[in-house]
Amino acid sequence: MAAGCRDTRIHPRLNWRTEFRDTAVERAYQHSMQSHDACQMRYAMLVCAGLLLTFSVADYHLLGFHDSFTLLLIIRLVVMSACLALAWAVWRRPALSHHATPVNVVCLLAIGGLLVTIPTRPELTGVHLASVVAASMALYLFVPNRWHWILINNTTLGVGFIVAMLLWSPMSGGMMVTILLLLAFLNLLGGSAVTQFNRLRREQFASLVAEREANHRLQAEIEERCQLEGQLRHLAATDDLTGVANRRRFFELAEHELKRAQRDKTPLALCMVDIDLFKRLNDRHGHAMGDLVLASVAACCQTVLRETDIIGRYGGEEFVIALPNADLNTATTIAERLRVAVAELSLPMIEEAASLSVTIGISHVKPGETWLDTAMLRADQALYQGKASGRNCVVVGSWLDHGRHAQREPGQLMLDAAPTTGDDATSIKGLARGLPPALC
Repeated sequence: MAAGCRDTRIHPRLNWRTEFRDTAVERAYQHSMQSHDACQMRYAMLVCAGLLLTFSVADYHLLGFHDSFTLLLIIRLVVMSACLALAWAVWRRPALSHHATPVNVVCLLAIGGLLVTIPTRPELTGVHLASVVAASMALYLFVPNRWHWILINNTTLGVGFIVAMLLWSPMSGGMMVTILLLLAFLNLLGGSAVTQFNRLRREQFASLVAEREANHRLQAEIEERCQLEGQLRHLAATDDLTGVANRRRFFELAEHELKRAQRDKTPLALCMVDIDLFKRLNDRHGHAMGDLVLASVAACCQTVLRETDIIGRYGGEEFVIALPNADLNTATTIAERLRVAVAELSLPMIEEAASLSVTIGISHVKPGETWLDTAMLRADQALYQGKASGRNCVVVGSWLDHGRHAQREPGQLMLDAAPTTGDDATSIKGLARGLPPALC
């Protein structure tokens, strides 16, 4: 229960002036309040100038056109001009509202202008006391200023009022005690209000800063998680060794292309690519060299293929390629270009520089086929037929011809090479059983 009722407000470290102990934080707070304080300072100076003008009219009715009225009018005009000048300067440069010199010079000038009215009508003790109370509350609550300057200005006002009353308006001891108690209560009330107000505003600022920092951390964490999710999606869809799509991702993309081909009545070809004698190379040079060969062949394929083509690692040293909008002739041209590019690869770490080659089996999806399995089987059968015929070739498996086995020199295209008929033609395992051990 105690934990549930815990006070979650931020209590910043403040000094005796109710300012942040950290000067950098205090500067940031002052900067954030600059616009607000400048606006409040302008209003305060304009109100002060308006009151001085009003008091001048009242002075004329009380004093008439007399030397004392002329003196008061000059003093009030000087103070009013100073207030208007400060308001204009703060409007032009809001940062002046936090400069101690111009603000407090005008405040002290206004205090002096208020005190010099006492000798002109010393008998109006109540009016003078009310003016001092109003000016003191304005200095505490209406004029934005630093705490120590507020104390200095109000002390000057209170002490000056007592001295002026003692000099020009002698009063009884009881009256003086009453005025002193009133001024003491006034300053205690004003000081408490300013202290509490400053504390609350700085607590609000500290809470806002903490909230923004928490939001920034949360945003950074969200961005980091998004990056991690993107990396995980990339890893889940990519073969980490070769950088091409893994088997699951390839078939997702290929199925999408199959549906589009059926919808748009466009051709779709499939290629099975196998690195020749990869097991022998891997055993002779080690797995590190085998990994390098796989990555090199995959990179070579990506440079040859079109942007719309899809390549994935089928497993081991086999790659599978989907060629959208490619009939058998186009697919054969692309496959032959790929075979030549791989044959021209040179890996200095391999002794037999010309030994790297691939065998490619090609098939296309015939009209009416809704799955890739049948076309994949035909491409796989063409691949094994090419390996059985000497490797380093491109073999096209046709679903129209059956039982024709083409003979050619290494590197020559085998067009419309048909899969073997009979029971073994129904499965890849049956084809593999008929091959020499070195080819399996």
